[in-house]
Amino acid sequence: FGPTNLKVSSPTKLKLPESKYQTSIYIHTTSLDFFTSLHFSLPVSFLYSIHFGFEMESYSRKWCVVFVLLALASSVAKAQQVPCYFIFGDSLVDNGNNNGLVSFARANYFPYGIDFGGPTGRFSNGKTTVDEIAELLGFKDYIPAYNTVSGRQILTGVNYASAAAGIREETGRQLGQRISFSGQVRNYQTTVQQVVSVLGGEAQAADYLKKCIYSVGIGSNDYLNNYFMPTFYSSSRQFTPEQFADDLISRYTTQLNALYNYGARKFALIGVGAIGCSPNALSRSRDSKTCDDRINSANQIFNNKLRSMVDQLNNNHPDARFTYINAYGIFQDMITNPSRFGFTTTNAGCCGIGRNAGQITCLPGQRPCGNRNAYVFWDAFHPTEAANVVIARRSYTAQSPSDAYPIDISSLARL
Repeated sequence: FGPTNLKVSSPTKLKLPESKYQTSIYIHTTSLDFFTSLHFSLPVSFLYSIHFGFEMESYSRKWCVVFVLLALASSVAKAQQVPCYFIFGDSLVDNGNNNGLVSFARANYFPYGIDFGGPTGRFSNGKTTVDEIAELLGFKDYIPAYNTVSGRQILTGVNYASAAAGIREETGRQLGQRISFSGQVRNYQTTVQQVVSVLGGEAQAADYLKKCIYSVGIGSNDYLNNYFMPTFYSSSRQFTPEQFADDLISRYTTQLNALYNYGARKFALIGVGAIGCSPNALSRSRDSKTCDDRINSANQIFNNKLRSMVDQLNNNHPDARFTYINAYGIFQDMITNPSRFGFTTTNAGCCGIGRNAGQITCLPGQRPCGNRNAYVFWDAFHPTEAANVVIARRSYTAQSPSDAYPIDISSLARL
């Protein structure tokens, strides 16, 4: 199968844990608008409204209604909205692809995964954004990492993300081995050939892959571990921030077109977050509170061009749909209005060393904070599960017109 169409995956047996952020039953589905975010609550007064005048039959019927509602909620919540979900990116969504690499960019040690049953390679205490999005899309299992997937598992999707990866090939090289965005695309092309074999032909594979969601979140390391690291890289001397963003967008477009040529049709492109507000960036400020506007400004130049690229790609590929997720804006909302989301600490990591617990990132065996749900940042750079859940849910169902453009992921799934 060449540049024209293909890709698929099947669930791994790692089960999703129950969400800590739901106290009752929520139904998330894009197939039935009526049931979208339907909330079933069973008040205690209902369960204990047994009066002497009621017969046992009436009481039994009442319980039948309860169980029917619970069964309905469960069945709708499990509805899988797309056949597969393919993930590309960096440490924000890496779920273990770097575990076997010779690299400093690894998170396969405790306390990473402390709220996930143990370390897996995810750079958080628990779920990443794509884990939560997979759950919202109705997948019963997490999307497996490329380095562990085999056989028909590919029919539910694959996670190709690699910590320290960037759009530019050299990005992150000081950290050791990593799989650049172009390398991830090549791995996907290998997967496509396997999908053709599993499904019995290119036409079948193309028809399957066009229904899948393709999530791409890349670019952060091109700033953190390239442009703003002049000791190791010359890019900041070669390019202005505007020129550098143009270079990144040009390379990004080339790789997205390669994915399109191998069957991808539904793209969710996640913008770069507010890197200048990370604990690591804050640790270098005079007051430990002021975000680095130089970094954030450069990130916003990239994001604005990425949003414009979405329009261009939608015009160039009328049979596909590209959408932009405003991760920067969502993150800024959490930092500016933390109490709205249950956060109390926005300027320090839950696990780390030095000022803002951000000068040295979380070390093996280090004891993290106890109230992890109150922190936006898990370590010097990465969000906690609680923050990831907020970002994922607003990516899936936009709460503000600026969260997604032109549509959110739930709408993308319905196409």
